[in-house]
Amino acid sequence: MKTVLATLNAKYIHMSLALRYLKAYSERDFDIELAEYTIKDPAMNVVSDLFRHAPDVVGFSCYIWNIEETIGIIRMLKKVLPRVRVVLGGPEVSYDTQYWLERVPEVDFVVMGEGEETLHQLLGELRDGTEKFHFVFGLAYRGRDGSVVLNPGRPKAELDALPSPHYFADDVPQLPTRVVYFETSRGCPFSCQFCLSSIEVGVRYFDIERTKRDLLHLIRSGARLIKFVDRTFNIKRDYALEIFQFLIDHHGGSCVFQFEITADIMRPEVIAFLSEHAPPGVFRFEIGVQSTNDATNEIIQRRQNFAKLSRTVTMIRESGKIDQHLDLIAGLPEEDYASFRKTFNDVFALRPEELQLGFLKMLRGTGVRARAAEHGYVYMDHAPYEILGNDVLPFADIVRIKQAEDVLEKYWNAHRADATVRYLIERVFPSAWDFFQGFGAYWESRGWERIGHQLEDLFVRLREFLADVSTGAFALDLPSAAGDAADAAREASGAAGDTAAAPDDARTASPAPALRAIDLDVVDGLMKLDYFRQHKYRPRKLWWDMALTPEEHAYWMRRLAERPEDVGDAFAALRLSERELHKQVMLDRVPFDLAVYLAEGVVRIGPGAESLLIARFSGDADRRADIYALPLAVGAGAH
Repeated sequence: MKTVLATLNAKYIHMSLALRYLKAYSERDFDIELAEYTIKDPAMNVVSDLFRHAPDVVGFSCYIWNIEETIGIIRMLKKVLPRVRVVLGGPEVSYDTQYWLERVPEVDFVVMGEGEETLHQLLGELRDGTEKFHFVFGLAYRGRDGSVVLNPGRPKAELDALPSPHYFADDVPQLPTRVVYFETSRGCPFSCQFCLSSIEVGVRYFDIERTKRDLLHLIRSGARLIKFVDRTFNIKRDYALEIFQFLIDHHGGSCVFQFEITADIMRPEVIAFLSEHAPPGVFRFEIGVQSTNDATNEIIQRRQNFAKLSRTVTMIRESGKIDQHLDLIAGLPEEDYASFRKTFNDVFALRPEELQLGFLKMLRGTGVRARAAEHGYVYMDHAPYEILGNDVLPFADIVRIKQAEDVLEKYWNAHRADATVRYLIERVFPSAWDFFQGFGAYWESRGWERIGHQLEDLFVRLREFLADVSTGAFALDLPSAAGDAADAAREASGAAGDTAAAPDDARTASPAPALRAIDLDVVDGLMKLDYFRQHKYRPRKLWWDMALTPEEHAYWMRRLAERPEDVGDAFAALRLSERELHKQVMLDRVPFDLAVYLAEGVVRIGPGAESLLIARFSGDADRRADIYALPLAVGAGAH
């Protein structure tokens, strides 16, 4: 009896950890093959490949991102292999299981919860022909009369009794180019009502020596990115510290490790340890903030101390060692548009390397789905069950938030224009949210979401948006004075431990947030800097007209060849001839003191501040442009 375990991954670079656990547990007794695809693969291609395997049993690992595509494949597969037994497992089908068996009659079995032992016992019943399915704890199936039978759940497995999923020889050639998923524990200590992890009580750990062996094997086998899937990696401090130390000692110089941590419980001494000992770029932290609204967090049973979380994120950022990815969820109970704006601004002020803006998904089995009617939720009928609105957040506001999400991804998370965006948020727009949402609304009004873009297009479109805002051709939808004051009042009352509504006089006490004048010359200079920083090789074209005349450009090239020490020791050490300068360097004028900006991040304008921006492209595929600055005043009158 041949069994094929399959899944549709979200991306080609992903490797299914679930399938490998299942195969590792059962391959000693059964003929099991793995078959991984992506949600972008045509259904006919997937079915054709499964058909070539000639399976007797096919098991699919199901999640919200692949369930609908998987159903289409199952229905087609049953037409060409009517005798094949189809088994579903995974978090998407472990809840409301009867619904799935009724909706998809082509499915024969559903494994509910952890699947290693349940699948193994089911395969034994099928292979031996005994088919005593009622003895298989954790299994759902169809009775002889066609009715759905849900067996009692299976006790949790002893984790160290599960064979490791990381030693398949076929995986080794793929490790350098794929994301490797890894777990040191199962379960979550928290009860967040939007998350499936809240359903499982308690946290179980794998033996730490086994964990070290597996990690060392993956590192030595060429893994480049290992993502730990533990819901809260740092909940057990001593365990986490020992793993951190082990990875610091054995990372091999080329492997990156990503962890999901709870920031407000991370002790300062742990951060100090990482700041002192972690090599730069080896660790990445994902931190779920979700909301800074106290009333919302109380409803979803999410205990969170934002002051401690902020301290942790700030200390980690200041160490310069670890990139941070912070998550928000729009659409949580009692978080309206104004409250979400405040949440976004609270978190963006921490300046994470990435800020992921997601939307609440009403996952089967979660508390927030069970109590959806209490908050007036409407949401998609099928996966991913994303919300379409609730009592305080209508669909129109969700659309506005999605507009912000689009440009947030393109500009901040992709780090295409960091200097420009920071300046606009700190010096021009009332808040980070007002910039991203305003630009997102403009982006959509121009229809740009329907067309592709190259790097230079991102700069041209940002410049066009700012020009239209500056002239009044595009009006920003900024919050009212009352709304902004209410935000401030909520923040003040929350700090005092009082979540009651602010009094009416507090709602009107503050002036409306104002858009400051946009100095487009300064913005142009920062955009030039950002554009050059995006390149490893000398760009063939620029999206702007050079501010230097041809005569000025020629003068500065000669000057740099003759007196490179004017720029500084690092530039002089390059010893570039004028010919090499023309091949490796691009120049332009910026209206601020670039040396001060590069050193301090401060835009200083005024007499004598104008600078020469010098971008040098080494041609190294692993290195982006080096930026140097020279005051234009040093060459005044010479050209």
